[in-house]
Amino acid sequence: MCDVLQIARSTFYYDAQERATEDDITEAIVDIFLKNRKAYGTRKIKVKLHERGFIVSRRRIGRIMKEQGLVSTYTVAQYKPHKTACNEATTANVLKREFEQTEAKRFVFSDLTYVKVQNRWHYICVLVDLFNREIIGHSAGPNKDAALITHAFATVKSDLRQIQWFHTDRGSEFKNQKMDELLETFEIGRSLSMKGCPYDNAVAEATYKIMKTEFVNQMNFQSLRHLELELYDYVNWFNKHRIHGTLDYMTPVQYRQEALKKVV
Repeated sequence: MCDVLQIARSTFYYDAQERATEDDITEAIVDIFLKNRKAYGTRKIKVKLHERGFIVSRRRIGRIMKEQGLVSTYTVAQYKPHKTACNEATTANVLKREFEQTEAKRFVFSDLTYVKVQNRWHYICVLVDLFNREIIGHSAGPNKDAALITHAFATVKSDLRQIQWFHTDRGSEFKNQKMDELLETFEIGRSLSMKGCPYDNAVAEATYKIMKTEFVNQMNFQSLRHLELELYDYVNWFNKHRIHGTLDYMTPVQYRQEALKKVV
């Protein structure tokens, strides 16, 4: 419409904003940025500004962020410290890259990532519901093994029998007697990515990239207990406060609640 009427977009934003002062907008942008772990870029900040009644273009947000020295934590390349043996099981890939799910807990995926604690490698495991990207279970520990994963399952607050399928890559830590017994007990089906195909577990890879950027790389962990406390805090923020572009800029909890309303 601005093109048709031959007026600058900035004119529209200025009038629609009801002449909010530059200081007001700048203060709001800085507040949103700092309250969200310095992770939001112009797109998400624009959404949060709109919730506060400010209509601001991404270009203007970007200019203000530059003036204020606000640089999003994205993105730093990550490298794994070492490789582990591959799970050679013949288990099929049931998920088949169908990452858009319409049913809660139909597919829960998981993976592990590493973090330094006092110059020693530790590991984080999260369980994520593919339906709304909500982290439903999490754990941290010094060893990359089945105990770390079963601990994450132990933190799930809902009935584990609601989980239909558990999808992971072929890391050997996901294939052992302890894991088999847990999945069998709660009648959870198994789905594995194809060997040498990271795209089959792309959502898990993306989730851990987010965690490394927004959480791990911003911290200096002094002990395992420190890591566990900070991880708990981050998961709470991730589920209840962090808006996701893939969820129409809702938080995972909001998305789940909206879905429940539609069912009722």
